[in-house]
Amino acid sequence: MMEDRLRVAVLGGGSFGTALASIAADNGAEVRQWMRDPALVETINRDHRNTRYLPDYAMNPAVVAYDSMPDALEGAELVFVAIPSNAFQNVVRSARPWLRSDQILVSTTKGIHEEGFKLMSQILKEETGFTHIGVISGPNLAGEIAEKQLTATVIASDDPLTRARVQTALGCDYFRVYASNDRYGVELGGSLKNIYAIAAGMAAALGMGENTRSMLMTRALAEMSRFAVELGANPMTFLGLAGVGDLIVTCSSRLSRNYRVGYALGEGKTLDEAVDALGQVAEGVNTVRLVRDKAQREDIYMPLAEGLYHVLFNQVPARQMAKTLMQGEQSSDVEFILSREDVKLARRLEERNDD
Repeated sequence: MMEDRLRVAVLGGGSFGTALASIAADNGAEVRQWMRDPALVETINRDHRNTRYLPDYAMNPAVVAYDSMPDALEGAELVFVAIPSNAFQNVVRSARPWLRSDQILVSTTKGIHEEGFKLMSQILKEETGFTHIGVISGPNLAGEIAEKQLTATVIASDDPLTRARVQTALGCDYFRVYASNDRYGVELGGSLKNIYAIAAGMAAALGMGENTRSMLMTRALAEMSRFAVELGANPMTFLGLAGVGDLIVTCSSRLSRNYRVGYALGEGKTLDEAVDALGQVAEGVNTVRLVRDKAQREDIYMPLAEGLYHVLFNQVPARQMAKTLMQGEQSSDVEFILSREDVKLARRLEERNDD
């Protein structure tokens, strides 16, 4: 029976990677988790707790931690890459000599690589050339998963085997895994929502109410889908877990790292102070800059991203930026029903009639 067990490797010692490793072990897989820090490796193997990121979470004791990449990857059929975006490519390159072309590689990282505006699955593809590549994204706060709160995620891949294998490895009575073939859209949704979680945190700190938060989330969804469709994604993807689902949780929960950064900024802290107080990576900070610059190059209308850019990097007060955004153009609600161009045309006709 031991030979029939699925062999899983998790690259990364953060909270989400730790939760996934434990779920896979709960489901009977042989799980090895790689991380750089030998001290954390020793702690996990001795106490079965990730004391740095999930100190109260009792991991499945079958998860074995390693600081040796070849040992962690030995025999793995399914590899989850749970590395922050700024180190993702380097870790994949380090792992490459011990990866095999028949392995399934799945990114769990919600971020964008600066060089070439690449998503993590694109880096996996470029660095390995493998066929079985996918991404996991959705409303997945690791702390709640660790508490076995009912949670759902999306495995996105154009490869049916990848989708099915991840569903088998992770699906359980508290963690549901739904499938999608829009890898690009699902991955963009997971990255873009981090921007708007920062905005939601700012709004909460400024004392803005439920009407404001509702407006912010729906306009964020419009902005996310507009951007993604221009880059080739399916707009329907954003009606699912990786779009509106992930947006709701990150714009509503103090467990969201990006929300907490935004809240600190709304309280008047500098960006450096907000990030230092967090003590973890908030992917949305870098994503704001990358998306804003990409939108400018591609001429994509992104007023929220533009406004956040000025708050984060040009020291514009959050309340002042909120007022400026409210004075912007009043365009269409759902652009895939009524285009912004049609609204502009109607306004021009109205102005001519007034003249």
